[in-house]
Amino acid sequence: MAAHTRTASRSDLTTLRRGAMIAYRWLVLGFLLAGGIQIFLAGLGLFSFRDQDAAAGSSAYDAHQTLGFSMGGIAVVILIAALMARPGVLPTCLAGVLVLQTCLVQSLLIGLAGDAALYGGLHALDGLLALGNAGFLYLSARRGQA
Repeated sequence: MAAHTRTASRSDLTTLRRGAMIAYRWLVLGFLLAGGIQIFLAGLGLFSFRDQDAAAGSSAYDAHQTLGFSMGGIAVVILIAALMARPGVLPTCLAGVLVLQTCLVQSLLIGLAGDAALYGGLHALDGLLALGNAGFLYLSARRGQA
């Protein structure tokens, strides 16, 4: 008895790619919105630093840090969606760069900022570059929309 193997039809693959592209666009838009909130939280943390509650172990930057780690997770999901949607070589590569920026570079720079304030400034600059990267990804995804 022959085994029946079902292969995905062309329309099934197209539907999958279309759904991945829709998810990709929404994820990048969510990342951009989270980036705006992240900037607000950084300023809030800076200007409320004098109210730091050292006894409770919390910091004025806890919300900023938590959202930053969440944005790293969102960047990974954006990369997965880009690999599925195949928006092009450049957007897929930039989605990979976004993962490196949010998951590696940001943490590295903030870790080094304790030794030199320059790294704290580079942390902020890399965050803005990540938002610029995400903005480009969003615009290029919108431009490719039918």
